[in-house]
Amino acid sequence: MHELFAEGRTLPEAYHTSLTELCRQHSVAACPDYNTRQKEASMTFVVSEPLAEPMISRLFIGDPRSLEQYRQEMLDGILDFEVARGNWEYTYHLRMAEGLLWAEEELRRNPDSRRAVISTRHEDDLKSGAPACLQSLQFFIRGGALHLKVMFRSNDAAKAAFMNAFALILLQKRMADALGVSVGLYTHRANSYHVYERDWAMFDGYIARLESGEDVTYPYVDGWDEFMEEAKPEIAEMVRKLRDER
Repeated sequence: MHELFAEGRTLPEAYHTSLTELCRQHSVAACPDYNTRQKEASMTFVVSEPLAEPMISRLFIGDPRSLEQYRQEMLDGILDFEVARGNWEYTYHLRMAEGLLWAEEELRRNPDSRRAVISTRHEDDLKSGAPACLQSLQFFIRGGALHLKVMFRSNDAAKAAFMNAFALILLQKRMADALGVSVGLYTHRANSYHVYERDWAMFDGYIARLESGEDVTYPYVDGWDEFMEEAKPEIAEMVRKLRDER
């Protein structure tokens, strides 16, 4: 199993490099749980300036509305009620909420702490057919900046990794703002960084666009953030309708 590393100043730069490295070095492995195959490697990608523009990758299958909804799901728990109803097994927000409060207090107590670790793994995952992919987050304050290191047991490189990283960087910013420090490095570790066989053609298209030199980014500030803001009423109405369902 290949062990890969990618880095970049911006999120898209690091993410795009991770895709190129995965294309260049991977194993084709069986994935019997989903009756398919996957191109797979272990990947660590590092973003040195997580809030630097451009923040949005065009190699992202969603739109501003879907990205805003995912941001609200992870940071604000807008669909946590689906767990209580038995429709979902978990949300990342529910798995992280208590730990985030503890981590913030721990870093206030000791800014040099190495203990600000949040585990999103739960004993229910042992019996689940879809255990949580995100396993842990660890925050460090070093040099007056808050660094975030996350670990995924499994991460869909083509369809999920960018969205995951984007939301987690905004979570990092929220924590940094609460602690009165700047945003430091973002490190994204996936023990299985993969592309399923059904997405191989799409993945090849991503690589072709990267190799062509095409600009495959959008600005977030004064760009996608405005479209995401416009999507908020529609998302709120969707949440209201779901809450009202019996």
